[in-house]
Order: sequence, then C-alpha cells, then structure tokens
Amino acid sequence: MSKINIPLSIPHLAGKEWAYVKEALDTNWVSSAGPFVDRFEEEIARSTGARFAVATVNGTAALHVALRLLGVGSGDEVVMSDLTFIAPANAVRYLGAWPVFIDAEERYWQMDVNKLEDFLQEDCESTREGLRNRHTGRIVRAIMPVHILGSVCDMEAILGIADRFGLKVVEDATESLGALQGGKAAGTFGRMGCLSFNGNKIITTGGGGMILTDDEDLARKARYLTTQAKDDSVEFVHGTVGYNYRMPNVLAAIGCAQLAQLPGFVERRRQIASMYREAFKACGRIEILKEPPGTYCTFWMSTARFIGTSREGTSRKLLRLLDRQGIQTRPLWQPMHQSPAQQDAYASDCSLADVLNAECLCLPSSVDLEDAEVYRVAKSAVRIFE
Repeated sequence: MSKINIPLSIPHLAGKEWAYVKEALDTNWVSSAGPFVDRFEEEIARSTGARFAVATVNGTAALHVALRLLGVGSGDEVVMSDLTFIAPANAVRYLGAWPVFIDAEERYWQMDVNKLEDFLQEDCESTREGLRNRHTGRIVRAIMPVHILGSVCDMEAILGIADRFGLKVVEDATESLGALQGGKAAGTFGRMGCLSFNGNKIITTGGGGMILTDDEDLARKARYLTTQAKDDSVEFVHGTVGYNYRMPNVLAAIGCAQLAQLPGFVERRRQIASMYREAFKACGRIEILKEPPGTYCTFWMSTARFIGTSREGTSRKLLRLLDRQGIQTRPLWQPMHQSPAQQDAYASDCSLADVLNAECLCLPSSVDLEDAEVYRVAKSAVRIFE
C-alpha cells in the first residue's frame, strides 16, 4: 500500500469536542451514565423527529436489542437487504434467528421492494404460527431494510408490504443519519430504527449507536436491556438477561459536539457527490449513486459504479492503481449471500448485488476534502479507467 494522502472518510472534529470531553473528564462522568448521554439522546430525538432515542455502545448493539424487542427469537427469520455491511445479519444471528437476503434494485441500489414482495408472496405461506418460508420451514417475523450510503429505501412500499403480511419493520439507518424521505427522517418509519456513530460515519462518537422509536414502552425496555436489565442497583437484582450496551458519557460528549455540525457535514457531502457526478458526466460508463425522488440523501459515501467491469475485475485494478497515487477507495461489501459467515441463510436471487459489488468503488468523501482533491480523484479515476 502506498502512502495515502487522500483518505476515504475520516472524522472532522472542529466543534466543541475538546471542551465537552474535558467537561466529562473534569466531572468524572466517563462511564455509561451521565448528563451528556441524556443530552445526546434528547438532541438526536429532536433532530430526527423520533419521540425517543436510546444511546448504545455501537450500531450493532442497537440492532440486536431492537430485533429482540420486536419479538425476533430463535429459529425465526428476518428479511433484510443483501447488499450491506455484515452487522445487521450478525445482529439477527445473535438471537438464534436467520436472515433472508433480498437483492438491491438497479437504479438506487437499495432493497428491491418488488423482489421483497415476490419472496413473501411466492415463497411463503400463511400458517397459524405466522408467515412460513416454504424453503426453510421457518417463520418470518420482521423486515429490516438497510439504508445504504446515505440514501433511504422505498419506505412507503416496504411499510405497505409489511402491513399486508403482518410483519414488523426495524430500520437499519446506520449509514443515513440526516437523510429524509418525504420530509421524514431515515430510521423513523418503522417500529424501531437504528443509527451508528462509528469513526467513518457522517458524525462520530468514536464508537456508538442509537435506537429510535415513537413507542414509550419499547424505549423503556431498550434502556432496561442495555443496562444489564438491572432491577435493583443496590442488591444487584436482574430480572432477565441484559447487555452492557449503553454508550459511555465521554463518547456522548463527542456526539453532542458532532451533532451540532451535522447540517454542514451533510451539505458538504452533497457538494462532493455533485462534483464527482459533474466530473464523470463526460464518461458515460461511470455513474454516482442517484438520489431517489422525494428523498434527501446525505451521500455519506460518494460511490461510483464503473459500468460493465464486473467480468474483468477492472474496479479492483482501478482501486490498486489509485492507491499507488495516494488515493484511498474501497469496494462495496461482499453481498451477504456470498458471506461464509452467513452461508446457511436463505437468499432470493441476488444477482444485482453481485454486479454492484464488482463494479462499485466508494470514493474519498471526508467533509474536509478540498475541491481540488475531489477533482484530482475524479480526473485520476477517469484517466485510469479509460
């Protein structure tokens, strides 16, 4: 690997992070309780329009707890996006349940709602226990759309399908804080939604996540489970198996400072995506992720599809050649139906996810990226690709 001088996506700590962390340290509120945790939850809820927000140690923990609270258990199935990072699939497996993978769609690369409906209609049957997958014999309990790359799945269609088949919806919005569809925030459409504040996300706490819900009872139970299900803090009585999943106060302090900068971060990421799109316009075989109608994308990661390269491995060659010039890119994730860790899960036809994985590269998208650096990346990519 060459020395990287244009990294893929790095944190931008330019607000009150130092002051807030110092306050947490000075007051000895550093662990999984404290005023910044409460404040961060309140401010995320206000920012997204959710009634309640529960801070967790990471996004995977948020997904794990949300799925458990919606009744997903051992032997059940959760229908989810195939083109995603592995975390949501792992969260399903933590519960002894199984994911079912649905392909991406061609235009916006989100979950294909037509294939989702086809699976539930053609491959499942209604039984006394619930909707049964004819291929596996397992009961389908929930749908988990994963909003990838700062966009949003077609939630109107997904909610309609879920209602028709009697399924609950938990959103993985870990890549889409700040994104809107019809004016409504990603993560607030289903019964529960989850966010992530990992180091490369649009805002960061270093590591952290959040559960969103409008249901007060679910929020209360989420706080209970994420604090080891503690019923009596003096006698250490625990009513059920819980988790040490709460966000530390010192990380929430960073989150409060980062959240104040979110509008500027989103604006800059959108500008970067627009500059890439304009720079690639003359090359008909490169396209940047499109924004669905009625959707406001954050373009967390500006991602380019180098059309027609899947058979040749060209995108990986391009990655290596850009790396030699100090420009860091990365492929999209291995589709879940290809993952050795998920090999026993059922998948519908996920052929487009395979193509997108082969043809797409995520490009440098840090909010402090200079315009000249964006154009350098684009010019280098076009020259090498052509």
